[in-house]
Amino acid sequence: MAKPILYIGNRNYSSWSLRPFMALAMAGIEFDTKLIRLGQPDFARKVRRISKAALVPILVHGDITIWDTLAILEYAAETWPKLNLWPKNKKARALARSASAEMHSGFSNLRTYFPVNIRRPKKSIAMTDATLREVARIESLWAQCRQEFGKGGPFLFGKFTIADAMYAPVVSRFETYDFKVKPNTRQYMDAVLNSTAFKEWQSLALKEKWIVQEDEVD
Repeated sequence: MAKPILYIGNRNYSSWSLRPFMALAMAGIEFDTKLIRLGQPDFARKVRRISKAALVPILVHGDITIWDTLAILEYAAETWPKLNLWPKNKKARALARSASAEMHSGFSNLRTYFPVNIRRPKKSIAMTDATLREVARIESLWAQCRQEFGKGGPFLFGKFTIADAMYAPVVSRFETYDFKVKPNTRQYMDAVLNSTAFKEWQSLALKEKWIVQEDEVD
């Protein structure tokens, strides 16, 4: 079967696209990347040719098309089981899935008021109480994962997993908006920010010149 193709939005803004890119790249899966620019008049038309959902990311692998970040990551875990994109340990895997699902559906204040913008100069802005509660929850969850299953590596479950891919945009947000975090949070952030996959994504994002309105990105 041919290499999978990952269709993404602008690297500077598209947090949803960053997640599967991180997972596939960190696992060493060979894939091609095709970018469809966000905010363009023909964006929906171009994406709808690939998926009727008309949203990125999309993974096309042979005659299989998968949309939605978490669905793409689950497909990758099933297709390349020996790469252990989910933790091997059943209890760790349950925690990783729960943490990933919580990220997938939650933290609306963080998403709304702190959009991913990799080119943005590092600078803090005021946070609402609701956002502060979400940040506290994320720090607590990361600490739990690291404490219970983080031996053997710098990531949430030691080795890089889908859970790390799901939270990579949060790491980017914390960095961009200069969040004041706990030392163990900072250590985890540094592991993600210094990973080969994130550095590649960041390097390409910084070269993009396109500007998109905030209400068009996650």
